[in-house]
Amino acid sequence: MAKTATASTLDTIEIWRGDGIRYVRFELPDMHGTSRTKIVPIAQAAGYCEEGLNMYGGAAVLDSRSDVVPGTLYHEEIGYGDQRLIPDPETAAVVPWAEATARFICDSQFIGGEPLRALPRYVFRRQLERCHEMGFEPVLGFEPEFYVLHLDGTPLFTGYHIFNPVRNTFVPMITELVDHMNAFGIEIITANCEYAGSQWEINFRPGAGLAGPDNAFSFKNATKEIAHAHGLNATFMSKPFADGAGSGCHAHVSLTSLDGGENVFGDDADPEGTSDLCRQFMAGQLRHARGIYTLLAPTVNCLKRRRTHTFSPTNISWGTEDRTAFLRIKSGSAANRHIENRAPTALSNPYLVGAAMLAAGLNGIEEELELEPAANAPAEEDPSKEPLPSSMREALDGLESDVKLVEALGQDFVTAYTTMRRYELQRFDDHVTDWERQEYTEVF
Repeated sequence: MAKTATASTLDTIEIWRGDGIRYVRFELPDMHGTSRTKIVPIAQAAGYCEEGLNMYGGAAVLDSRSDVVPGTLYHEEIGYGDQRLIPDPETAAVVPWAEATARFICDSQFIGGEPLRALPRYVFRRQLERCHEMGFEPVLGFEPEFYVLHLDGTPLFTGYHIFNPVRNTFVPMITELVDHMNAFGIEIITANCEYAGSQWEINFRPGAGLAGPDNAFSFKNATKEIAHAHGLNATFMSKPFADGAGSGCHAHVSLTSLDGGENVFGDDADPEGTSDLCRQFMAGQLRHARGIYTLLAPTVNCLKRRRTHTFSPTNISWGTEDRTAFLRIKSGSAANRHIENRAPTALSNPYLVGAAMLAAGLNGIEEELELEPAANAPAEEDPSKEPLPSSMREALDGLESDVKLVEALGQDFVTAYTTMRRYELQRFDDHVTDWERQEYTEVF
């Protein structure tokens, strides 16, 4: 699936050179949705576009501490060898917040041309190709929330001031981020402070195909860079403070026709405004909810966000305009009909969230699943609905035991992902916390 260098890639390099660009970033999305990057002087970029840029083969499957995790396919299994980064010409962009710098997002392959099938962008490409084979183009939008903190980890301000005009632009970094994203080609549509002190949400237009997760990946990494330049830390950690709001990343999806471009989820003749295809897609997401949940809420910390009365779903449900449901149907015209999955956290990887939603939903269309009745609103209080996994181990087991989902996402990915996450989970289990010391040291 990975591409070799194209004439357009090389033409882009020459245009950049003429415009004074001196550095090109070759960016590889890793399992966590962060960027593993090499910076190349512009004079060397064309050669690497043609041959591929070498990078350690296991860079994208390192755990959250960047530990080399045995059994994740690209470490000891290949003698700790290299991969080659192949730039995708569709992602070429000048980086407006970095001096004389441009970037490509890259796919990855081994020297012989074999792709690294466990990598997130490859996993998403599989579902994108599946959509195209079925005659659809997916459109995905992401709504990341994040905190901006001092470098010592303390908030810029406290209290609950959602939509407050002073808090909206409390630091110049926020308006600068909006301006840079628009210049970067990521069109911002709204920006505001969120529920908790020092928390923001900035939304951008959905993207078709790979542009959806590519834009979310770029936005999250850019936010951290721009905050760092201001002496601040932007964090997409799902629950940085026990007494503060969690950070989510509601994910929106619709399918359009490859032939005419119309939205195939809408139907004006239906009472809910939804088509049979939309209901089948939703039924697939509900059928596979336990399997995809580890990709929507991938860490121990993510599960600390999932509480009732916080607009974070706790069960497998759907509803119209119900903010407590796992799936929410958005009101509006049938032409704009789409599904919002409210389970993803801000820390989730947009490529894996997108792949999970598409894999599950397309299964529902292929099997012509019937959508169950909507939950009684609020969905989180409907006792008839099955709860979502309550632990990382349960969620990982849910993925591995879902045969159709494993087939769709690929066994290589499932092996690498679950092995990495279980290693990370074991490190968490081995950690002695302040609570344990306070609870047991003196009395016992």
